[in-house]
Amino acid sequence: MRAKLSYALTAAVLVFYFVLVGSRGVMLIQTGTVLTVTFGVAVLILPVIGLWFLWKNTQFVRRANALAAELDAEGGLPVDELKRTPGGRIDRDSADEVFAKRKAETEAAPDDWRSWFRLAVAYHDARDTPRARKAMQRAIALHDGRPLPA
Repeated sequence: MRAKLSYALTAAVLVFYFVLVGSRGVMLIQTGTVLTVTFGVAVLILPVIGLWFLWKNTQFVRRANALAAELDAEGGLPVDELKRTPGGRIDRDSADEVFAKRKAETEAAPDDWRSWFRLAVAYHDARDTPRARKAMQRAIALHDGRPLPA
């Protein structure tokens, strides 16, 4: 729940920022000189890109959460078997062991979205966020029956 609240707050602040920047872009365009119109259009592009990125990220999170809920209902969520340091951080060797299991599971069933979901969690635990995201995107695509991302 805390993560959802943090995400919602961050998204709200970003939307406020995009509106603020967009209004400045409109003000520049309304000035009417070639230079201010050019800058105004350039300033308006930033909020458009930001809103697109926020929308795509929100869709990704919603789809990943839906897969987690479905996997939880099936009793297939990965069990947290990671060793932790006294400070609560995940032990790197423990994360590597679990990752090796998840990778083998995914290699044995490359068309199963469940194994890709669990691999994404293992990547995340190993602090490899880019690969975790790609594995989750693959799990979502397999679940939805869409073409797999490259």
